Amino acid sequence: MSVLRGFLWLLVFLLLGQATVELFHLPMPSGVIGMLLLTIFFGYRGGMNPDVVHVSQPLIAMLALLIMPGVVEIFFVAGQFADQWIAIVTALIAGTLLSVLSSLLLMRRYLPTSDTPGNPGDE
Repeated sequence: MSVLRGFLWLLVFLLLGQATVELFHLPMPSGVIGMLLLTIFFGYRGGMNPDVVHVSQPLIAMLALLIMPGVVEIFFVAGQFADQWIAIVTALIAGTLLSVLSSLLLMRRYLPTSDTPGNPGDE
């Protein structure tokens, strides 16, 4: 029953994402919006639902398989963007750097610090 409740949570937020995209005409995938809403909801609530945690672990293991259709689509539409390669490369570089920077800042903020003597970073 835990798996069913977890999928129901994910489905509800996917549908909320779809409704948000349709309502506000956002140029983003409904799954991304739904996961942002799910993150905001559980962040506000103070923690994850155990059912969602239980059902999401196998999905994370299959993440590459879930992303594959979007990656394959790039090969079919790449010709439409051939004249915009400078903007694409700039967006890729800036996005990668911002992603690494935000990950670093979040890790430094939320990972516990170790105050034990002899730590390599204490010198």
